[in-house]
Amino acid sequence: MILQAVTPTVDPYVYWWILFIVIAILGYSVQGNLKRKFNMYSQVPTRDGSTGYEVARRMLEQHGLRDVKVTCVEGKLSDHYNPLDNTVNLSRDVYYGNSIMAAAVAAHECGHAVQHAAGYAPVRLRSALVPVVQFSSQIVTWVLIAGIFMIQVFPALMLAGIGLFALTTLFSFVTLPVEVDASSRALSWLQQSSVTSRDTMEGAKDALKAAAYTYVVAALSSLGTLIYYIMIFSSRRR
Repeated sequence: MILQAVTPTVDPYVYWWILFIVIAILGYSVQGNLKRKFNMYSQVPTRDGSTGYEVARRMLEQHGLRDVKVTCVEGKLSDHYNPLDNTVNLSRDVYYGNSIMAAAVAAHECGHAVQHAAGYAPVRLRSALVPVVQFSSQIVTWVLIAGIFMIQVFPALMLAGIGLFALTTLFSFVTLPVEVDASSRALSWLQQSSVTSRDTMEGAKDALKAAAYTYVVAALSSLGTLIYYIMIFSSRRR
C-alpha cells in the first residue's frame, strides 16, 4: 500500500483576511505617520515668513490663474481644490500657518488647480468618474447586500454591485497619479520660490510623500474589498 501525501487546502478567505489585516495595519501606520509629519513640519517656519494663503496666491498668479479663489475652511487636513467653483480651500492651520507644512499643502492644492487649467489627462478622467462614483457610492452597499442574499436566484444583482464597486476602485487608482503629479508641481514651484531653503525643501518633500501614502493605502484597501466580493460571488455560485 502506497501512502500518498495529502496537501491540505487553505480556504482562500484566509488569504483575504491576512491581506485585510495587513492593509489595516498599513492604513493605521500611514495615518499616524502623516499626523506626526504634520506636527513636525508645522514647527518649521518658511524662509520668508509666507503663510499658506500667501503661498497659494503667489503660485496661482505665477501660473496665470488669477481667477482661482483661495478660501479658509474648517477641519484639520480638510484642504482640497474644488474645480466646480474654482476654489483652493485651505484648513485654518494651513491658511494662516507660515510653516513648511502649510506651504507644502497649499502648493499641493494649487497643483490641482494648475492640472485642471492644463487639462491634465488623469484629472479629466477622474472628473468624468466623479458623478458616476457619487451615484454608485449611494447604492452600492445595498445592491451588494441584496445580491449576496439573492445570488442563487438573481446572480446578476451581485454582479451589478461588483461592477459599481469596481468603479470606486478605479477612481482610487486614477487618483494616485493625480495626487503624485500635484505634489510634483508643488515641489517644483517651491524649489524655485523664496519660500523654502535647501534644508527645509527636504521637509516639504517628506511631508507630501507622507500624504501620498494615504492614497496608496486607500487604493489597496478598495482593491482588497473588491477581491473579497468577487470571492463571495465565485464561491456561492458553485
